[in-house]
Amino acid sequence: MFSVPEVLEGISQGESAAESDDGLSGLESADSFSEDIFNDELDPLLDFQKNIKIASSAQKKAKKTTVAQGLEEIYQDDSGEESDVQSGLDSADSFSEDAFDDGLDPLLDLEDIEEPPAPSTPSTSAEVPTPPSRSTPPHSTRPVRGRKRRSLHPPAEEPEDRWKTEAEQDVKPEKFRFNPARTPGAQLDTSKTYSPLDLFQLFFGMAVMRTLCNNTNKNAIKRKARGIKSEWQPVSIVDMYNYIGILIYMGLLTSHNVRDYWTPRVPYDVPFCRSIMTRTRFEAISWTLHLSDPEEDRENDLKKGTSDYDPLFHLRPLFDSILTACRLFYQPRQNLFIDERMVASKTSFRQYMKGKPTKWGFKLFVLADASTGYTCDFSIYTGKSPSATGKGLSYDSVMNLMRVSYLGTGYNVYVDNINTSSALFQDLFKMKFGACGTIRENRVGFPRTKQNTLPKKAERGSLRWIRSGELLFTKWMDTRVVTMCSTIHKAYSGETVQRKVKKPDGSSQVQAIPIPDTVKDYSRHMGGVGLSDALIQYYILAHKTRKWYKKLFFHFIDIAVVNSFLLHKELAESQSFQALTHKKFREELCKQLGSVGVEEQQEASTSTAAGCFPIAISQGQVVDPSRKTTIGRKICVVCAKKKHKIKTPWKCERCDVALCLIVDRNCFREWHQKKRK
Repeated sequence: MFSVPEVLEGISQGESAAESDDGLSGLESADSFSEDIFNDELDPLLDFQKNIKIASSAQKKAKKTTVAQGLEEIYQDDSGEESDVQSGLDSADSFSEDAFDDGLDPLLDLEDIEEPPAPSTPSTSAEVPTPPSRSTPPHSTRPVRGRKRRSLHPPAEEPEDRWKTEAEQDVKPEKFRFNPARTPGAQLDTSKTYSPLDLFQLFFGMAVMRTLCNNTNKNAIKRKARGIKSEWQPVSIVDMYNYIGILIYMGLLTSHNVRDYWTPRVPYDVPFCRSIMTRTRFEAISWTLHLSDPEEDRENDLKKGTSDYDPLFHLRPLFDSILTACRLFYQPRQNLFIDERMVASKTSFRQYMKGKPTKWGFKLFVLADASTGYTCDFSIYTGKSPSATGKGLSYDSVMNLMRVSYLGTGYNVYVDNINTSSALFQDLFKMKFGACGTIRENRVGFPRTKQNTLPKKAERGSLRWIRSGELLFTKWMDTRVVTMCSTIHKAYSGETVQRKVKKPDGSSQVQAIPIPDTVKDYSRHMGGVGLSDALIQYYILAHKTRKWYKKLFFHFIDIAVVNSFLLHKELAESQSFQALTHKKFREELCKQLGSVGVEEQQEASTSTAAGCFPIAISQGQVVDPSRKTTIGRKICVVCAKKKHKIKTPWKCERCDVALCLIVDRNCFREWHQKKRK
């Protein structure tokens, strides 16, 4: 058997192959290889190649040139026609592409290695094709039929999940039929007239106020048992309504000190608070206010560390009643939004949110009507999800608010990038809820393909989109890249928006640029977030307290006032009357809350306190005119129980007790009110 170097040497010596038969001796040596021998001997040769020394680069180049010239001479005879050698080349076509790829290169490269001991070669009569030249001879007039090398990296076909442009059409998804549980809007009797107080009492009704009064009075007894010495008279429903009226008034007229609302000094001399209750009474209610039963609080505290412990127990009676009222008296329209709302606090359950104006406080997840800002439902985050599914807080917070039994089906909910995820949107889709929101690209389920994605320096208005089942992902360039996910929208329907675009010379002009439907609808419906927050923040109850549940109590009052105002606007539209502004509505509500019980007190005073009139203690006595203001003064029976014992020249004619009767203190009225109780 001939070795490969001998075969190649024989081929290189065939320079006069066209003139004599001897010139084909090298080719005849190559013919001694059969296809079977080629296949049987190739692998050992390749293994042997690893153990031999490689010749120098100069020798390698010279030998390759010699082989190329020998092959060139073989392919052409003197007459310019194909020789019999061409038949061997044609036979080479019978080799598969794999045979050439796997066998030819090692054969050509073996000329560069030192010659090993020649193994014995069995004779064969099979015709073996001559390997084609690796390059086309410069003087050849006929193209050489050479092999085609198989590429290691074939051109990748365009994937089905590539990012597409606005020029490519998207199929608009079929929307669910809107099927609300009730007729959208206020769930009130439109034939009836509602005052601001009537609407507020939908959220803080008599049952709620009775619970607040009972628990506050129980807490007063508990405080007294602990040795806290403060004047206390049991609080009534009238007192509680008056107290809330003053709190709302404090949101309208802000002062840095609570006592300024009762001072007669200019510029704080505003008689509204003084006309409702004394400062001492207001402070006593603020200190003693309690929402839950103190005895039940003790039982709940014993459950700490167990699954039965309720961290919101102090708030639970009022919390449940407010939620029920929010859901009962209003049915939202088709578009909703869910957002986080912060209630400023430095105590329990506080969270930090970088993007919010109030960064530290209680975190509330709020479901609201996108068209009006009405708070339909909300939950308070206490550090863990109440119904953990293993899919994260953002998933649980949305699913806990989207209740089919209360809402119905066919609603569209808009969320921000904190809550948006493909798993959430797909599960909402199964419940027949549409969803849309901004999304972070590192979310699980976001397309990972980068083919045809939006470049970092894309022109303003550039759009890319990709669809995965019911999920549509879009990237749109505004001042920065806006990434959206939706199960509601088509990628692009030809909508444009006006934006300022810079020219090459540095100037700018207003220009219409394409905008995807997801961004346009999201901007419109998430505006309800700002509306809802603004209505609360304009006249927020910023009353200071150390008790965390009192902070949320004040926020519940804000929610009730804002929802009452929005119900007032709904009634104004249906009954065709001019609605009050938000500020006017609050002013009227303050006056009505402050006057609760006045008529009853006047009637009681007429029936039970007839003849009770203030008269001077010195009345009927002959005194020096210069001593009229000081003669006969006595300590007021009401002020006698306070730190500062004040003398007064007035008394009750019927009861014959000394009582103060001045501009900023009406002990006469206070004493008779307590007497009737």
